[in-house]
Amino acid sequence: MKRFALLLAASGLMAAAPLPKIVAQPNGRHVFLVDGAPFVMLGGQANNSSNYPAMLPKVWPVLHALHANTLEMPVAWEQVEPVEGRFDFSFVDTLIREARENRVRLVLLWFGTWKNTSPNYAPAWVKMDNARFPRMRTADGKAHGVLSPHSRSTLEADKRAFVALMTHLRDADPDNQVIMVQVENEIGSYGLARDHSPEAERLFRGPVPAALAKLKGRGGTWSEVYGDFAEQAFASWHMARYADEIAAAGKAVKALPMYCNSAMGSPFDAKSASTTPSGGPQWNMIDLWKAAAPHIDLVAPDIYNHDAREVTQILSYYDRPDNALFVPELGNAPDQARYLWGILGRGAIGVAPFGTDATGYANYPLGAKALDAATLEAFASKYAVFADISRQWARIAAAGPSWGVAKGADAADRSTAFGRWRANVSFEQWEFGERDWTWIKSEPHPTKGQPVGGAVVAQLGPDEFLVAGSDARVRFSLASPAAGESGAIVRVEEGTYDESGRWVMARVWNGDQTDYGLNFTHQPVLLRVKMGVWRG
Repeated sequence: MKRFALLLAASGLMAAAPLPKIVAQPNGRHVFLVDGAPFVMLGGQANNSSNYPAMLPKVWPVLHALHANTLEMPVAWEQVEPVEGRFDFSFVDTLIREARENRVRLVLLWFGTWKNTSPNYAPAWVKMDNARFPRMRTADGKAHGVLSPHSRSTLEADKRAFVALMTHLRDADPDNQVIMVQVENEIGSYGLARDHSPEAERLFRGPVPAALAKLKGRGGTWSEVYGDFAEQAFASWHMARYADEIAAAGKAVKALPMYCNSAMGSPFDAKSASTTPSGGPQWNMIDLWKAAAPHIDLVAPDIYNHDAREVTQILSYYDRPDNALFVPELGNAPDQARYLWGILGRGAIGVAPFGTDATGYANYPLGAKALDAATLEAFASKYAVFADISRQWARIAAAGPSWGVAKGADAADRSTAFGRWRANVSFEQWEFGERDWTWIKSEPHPTKGQPVGGAVVAQLGPDEFLVAGSDARVRFSLASPAAGESGAIVRVEEGTYDESGRWVMARVWNGDQTDYGLNFTHQPVLLRVKMGVWRG
């Protein structure tokens, strides 16, 4: 069957599916087109060592339970080229076939020169030959564990393998089951800001490239232009150029969207971030990466933070008019599930909790102690709201405005304006009644002090909104009412969109269900809200 499909494609009798692509919108948002239509990746990333056929039966059931539409799966250089020049894409073929059977799209994660900065996924013939494929050097000349970005032989070998992978995808995946590719993984170096090899020393003493001189508004040496961050900037430039050359070569064969991800340093301390790790698309080096790597469609944060304030700040860095927001790795602990509201509310093209398979591995304390039923449900309940409307939501969020918020450590209200309306999200309240009621005694809400709760709001028209949430109360009010004006709910419908994009109502909320705002329990629902103004 596969051979027949390839023959049809080669003969021109079978129309090629349109390539996925990311399109910037005039409002600064982005839309990810898959099969020519908007698509949001409700993803899950498999554990690192789940990239073998025998493990896939432990992956698909978890993806289905999660209501995911996309699987992020590693493809290791050592796996596809165990012997130099001999390529084996049998796992890739199995993965594509089973993904198609399970109706799940794929993002391939290329673990090549760098995987969490290390060369562990490079073939043995690469990582054991440090003469041909040199490691970075410390200031005193000792070998560091990370492969040097200044080695042409390493770059050429990695690029050749990546091009072989993309060539195989071009021929074996004409309908684009694979929709995106990650180039390397968490590029950079821990414990060493930059390479100190003779070639690196020569380059570091020289001037910054013209593109960076233009970006910074002045030329000079790395130290003169970047000061305290000179070593990080130097490493970032050369690692970005390395990744860009690989991406460019791969895109010349099949032009799928490609991205690079980054481990996160403190979002409030640039000096700390400069070493966590040094060289990757860290938040304080995004502009540099954009200048150095034009063939990388976006740079993306891996978020394992448990603090809502930190998460919000990280999202703000990567949500840019020149960079589609995508969170390819999110911690899979139950408290981290609430960040889905903020991520999707910002119009992200996708998100994926890490470690979503039943192979028994847990990366606590970054994520959950175990992917048990309760942990999985924390994410699945939210994905379920968007699973059947992923294309409709992608269109709405790209058009904007939309907004999402997660409960912070202080459980304080969060609000934002949508034209003449203000949306307010509050937490730790029962579905009935008000906080300031003193005439009746009530127990503390069961979510008090718990890291759960959030909501998303999208504006459909001047007075109309789409709202979803969990463990939260959402209220709309006039942002600046004129004398005698009062805002009022006209109608609230619970429902969803069908495949044609038509809203299908399940019921109307009124009375107790709207008198005290729109109250969402741990089981999210989707609401369409019409507001109005009356004058008295």
